Amino acid sequence: MTVALAGKDIGPQIEKALPGSVLESAPGYVMLKPEFLVQAATFLKNDPAMAFDYLNFVTAVDYYDYFEAVYQVTSMTHNHTLMFKTRCYNRVDPVIPSIINVWQGADFQEREVYDLLGVYFEGHPNMKRIFLWEGFEGHPLRKDYL
Repeated sequence: MTVALAGKDIGPQIEKALPGSVLESAPGYVMLKPEFLVQAATFLKNDPAMAFDYLNFVTAVDYYDYFEAVYQVTSMTHNHTLMFKTRCYNRVDPVIPSIINVWQGADFQEREVYDLLGVYFEGHPNMKRIFLWEGFEGHPLRKDYL
């Protein structure tokens, strides 16, 4: 069975490698500053003790005051998993860095979040709608969508 690592245990390790990158280390997740997202993802994938080589999912949640991107990764080598998050407080033009260069599996998942919530992933090579047609107005999973 895959072991879920506690954010409160992994957060300090990320913070040690990337000072100033962690906002919160909770029991179930690590909250990262968005400007450190790609560096932290690279650390989680490449550090031999972590070796998170598989991206389970990328999703996002609209909390009305901010958008929260949620990531779950798994290490096939160590058989453990971790959830980490980041936030974007700009509702007009929300932007979060893309992690597609770390995990290729983020490709369609980041596009899905963009399509349904309108969160743009900066650095994504093909950021366009994946479910709805081009020209569709709005993003239907936003809380303010009519």
